[in-house]
Amino acid sequence: MNQSSAQAASRPGIPRTVWALGFVSLFMDISSEMIHALTPLFLTVTLGASVILVGVIEGVAEATAQIIKVFSGYISDRTGRRKWLILMGYGLGALSKPLFAIAGEPNLVFAARFADRIGKGIRGAPRDALVADVTSPAIRGRAYGVRQALDSIGAFVGPLLAVALMALLANDIRAVFWCALVPAALAVMCVLLGVEDRKRDANERARPPIRLSDLRSFEHGYWVLIGIGVVFTSARFSEAFLVLKAHEAGLPLTLAPLVLVAMNVPFSLGAYPAGAWSDRVPPKVLLLLGLATLACADLLLAFAPGLWGVFAGIALWGAHMALTQGLLAKLVAQHAPETMRGSAFGMFNLATGVAMLGASVVAGILWEQFGSSATFVAGAMLAMFAAILLGVFEWRAR
Repeated sequence: MNQSSAQAASRPGIPRTVWALGFVSLFMDISSEMIHALTPLFLTVTLGASVILVGVIEGVAEATAQIIKVFSGYISDRTGRRKWLILMGYGLGALSKPLFAIAGEPNLVFAARFADRIGKGIRGAPRDALVADVTSPAIRGRAYGVRQALDSIGAFVGPLLAVALMALLANDIRAVFWCALVPAALAVMCVLLGVEDRKRDANERARPPIRLSDLRSFEHGYWVLIGIGVVFTSARFSEAFLVLKAHEAGLPLTLAPLVLVAMNVPFSLGAYPAGAWSDRVPPKVLLLLGLATLACADLLLAFAPGLWGVFAGIALWGAHMALTQGLLAKLVAQHAPETMRGSAFGMFNLATGVAMLGASVVAGILWEQFGSSATFVAGAMLAMFAAILLGVFEWRAR
């Protein structure tokens, strides 16, 4: 047996809780993406909302999720128990689904999206911190890759189900929204039956993260990572604009969910290999490659003619997600004190959520004022700017 084979054989396996969290994410993403794939067109075509309003709704919803993560992350650190917050978050996500089905005006869609993202905010930081809690550093990239891969599988199975149901139900979007309740309920059951907390001593619990002494416990690399995450996220607005772009290029309403399928297939296929790769190469390599991929995706979406060009750009968008999302989670875990991982994820997500809000609102304004190409050109320019900043920083994971 050669050295690399011996090292692979000696690595611990992926813990049961990580697999359970992966399947929880899979089922909830099936549910959420069945709805999310149709929501932009439901708003603009059925309810008559503007593209700017779509950007505002998506931006505020995502920013809300990230802000909530600050508090849920801290609470999970303080109590030493993450499962009950994860359960609460997924439960609220499931309870929000009927609001989409009964919505008769954009305001109720906004309320439903707001409630759904509050649930995401409650569960997100504790879930990501729990993955780090139950895995050793040697396999942490693989663990985040497994969870992300299962999550993104759900994110393309959901839109496929939405396409099939739209065909079976004569384009009845509201009926599809009702069907999304089933996988959401399965996600909650997976949390109840499969997720276990890591036992921690009372002296491991964190103090409030607003104390200066706690903030000082975060190393310099963590704050640099937040800066990189903010610039990175500014170049990545809501995927709702991908759906609107495909519809503008001629994709029928019935097939609109295929946009998220095209994005999530490369995302799911690439998430685990990228996670495993991140255990072996400097993070800057993957981040730069991800930014270059995002810039290429934006340029295709801006200038490539016809649906083939749009779908090529969407596929590259998914590839950049595979390269970067699990890696960023791993880096947050690496640069945070062990007893404050939940708080670290919360603060990181707060910063990137505010950036996502600004990016989505600006994207909607550019679309309304100058056309869809301007939105994606701006995204490409921001991705290139982020790559330049990353190249300037002398920064690496410990």
